[in-house]
Amino acid sequence: MSASEAPTAPWHAPDAVLLGFARALRASGVAVTADRERTYLEAVAAVGLLDPSGVYWAGRATLCSSPADLERYDQVYAAWFGLERAGTRPRQEASPTLTMAPLEGDQGSGETREQEEDAVRAQASATEVLRHRDIASLGSAERARLAALFAQLRPRAPRRPAHRATPSSRGAVDARRTLRDQLRRMGEPGPIAWQRRGTRPRRVVLLVDVSGSMSPYADALLRLSHTYAATGLPVEVFTLGTRLTHITRPLRQRDPERALVACGNAVPDWSGGTRLAQGLKVFLDRWGRRGMARGAVVVVFSDGWEREAPEALGEQMRRLRALAHRVVWVNPHRGKAGYEPVQQGIVAALPHIDDFVAGHSMAAFEELVEVVARA
Repeated sequence: MSASEAPTAPWHAPDAVLLGFARALRASGVAVTADRERTYLEAVAAVGLLDPSGVYWAGRATLCSSPADLERYDQVYAAWFGLERAGTRPRQEASPTLTMAPLEGDQGSGETREQEEDAVRAQASATEVLRHRDIASLGSAERARLAALFAQLRPRAPRRPAHRATPSSRGAVDARRTLRDQLRRMGEPGPIAWQRRGTRPRRVVLLVDVSGSMSPYADALLRLSHTYAATGLPVEVFTLGTRLTHITRPLRQRDPERALVACGNAVPDWSGGTRLAQGLKVFLDRWGRRGMARGAVVVVFSDGWEREAPEALGEQMRRLRALAHRVVWVNPHRGKAGYEPVQQGIVAALPHIDDFVAGHSMAAFEELVEVVARA
């Protein structure tokens, strides 16, 4: 039918058709959340409705959370869009193929090996480029690929001296253990026992700014926070906006998508205003001074935009620095060319910051993990 002809059948908006498919998939037992529906619409808009293969794979990448969902997805897709557009051809193209090992003397073996190496290098190069891309400039498909890279991060808690000493092969003389050994031998001299002061993990506190100016980076920062919280390390996570919200418990879930949905339900001031000074004051008065910030490594994720007087932010940062072992400020704009810390909030906070690092890309997050581990 040409564009000038009027359709004779009932016409439905593309978004309504796609949302209907997502809800039918949820009715079949797949855990499709509202955030996944929104991501699905963004992914389809990126690939285009005229590309059936792209629409099929956009749904698989955004609506399915486990291998068990794939079979149901194919069944619902076939019933909703028709068998000829059920993505069977793209699946066959993307399925792994068996490659016969070439025999000795095979003329094409060298060329095949070079093609495979080129494909591996191309994939590695694309991943490396994505690691250094600014998160705010990524599209929906690139953000989905970036989300998979967070599983490769290995956060480590910084160490602090423990109160008790542990047995060691060197160090100070353990007089008590040495004396007990001699008493068991009826006073006969024996080997000297040694001890060394042990270490224990130091607490890490993450304060994530989720105001409107930080919205392009909020999803990635919460995924980074989930990477820390899901490891079982002594980590506490809060969001800063117009109020302070404690989100450690929602982030303890193993599945990152479910954890982010739970955070979205718990945070009432998402993409709102910024009251950094007030949020820090509430944290220090309610949690920090009671022990959570004492001797901890506190990481603040913010661009430094402050609605209130910058002097108030400077005063709260001074209080925080007096309690914490180390204060790290992560600014997404820090890694951009030509950036200068001229915002009033940053200027007021800088005298009380130990490390001022970038937070705009996966490569910057990897460096941040090392900075926190060495704190």
